[in-house]
Amino acid sequence: MAQLAVGLLAPDFTLLDQVGKTHNLLDYRGKWLLLYFYPRDNTPGCTLEACGLRDYWQELQKLGVAVLGVSADSISSHDKFAKQHHLPFALLADIDKLAIQAYGVLAQKNMFGKSFFGIKRSSFLIDPAGKIAKIYTQVKPAEHAVQVIRDLEQLG
Repeated sequence: MAQLAVGLLAPDFTLLDQVGKTHNLLDYRGKWLLLYFYPRDNTPGCTLEACGLRDYWQELQKLGVAVLGVSADSISSHDKFAKQHHLPFALLADIDKLAIQAYGVLAQKNMFGKSFFGIKRSSFLIDPAGKIAKIYTQVKPAEHAVQVIRDLEQLG
């Protein structure tokens, strides 16, 4: 499990998005990046978070931040999810969970009395130099976009 902290270089990744385009961390050098990890496409919290980022897209763009969502869902699942909700940003398919592990967001969860490993909803605001500027571990899906905008305005 990764021990990431503000000020450290963000772990690199190479993943495909919902249309099969390759993304890696170096592609975003020179601009702000919100890398958000979420459990699963089309679940209530994940949909709320994605749609919140969509609804604040203009403000995020004015602040010069790119947004990438990451889950272990397939490219085709991401494609359906993005189209259904008109998401203007890329969703990355981390089927092998390499980035998920590198960012330390794979955690033991309990649901309906069963224990399993899943993605803990978390986000990383990465600065133009590729360093972690902010780590969000207690993400509230309905408030996340506004929180990121507020933090970007403070970080400049």
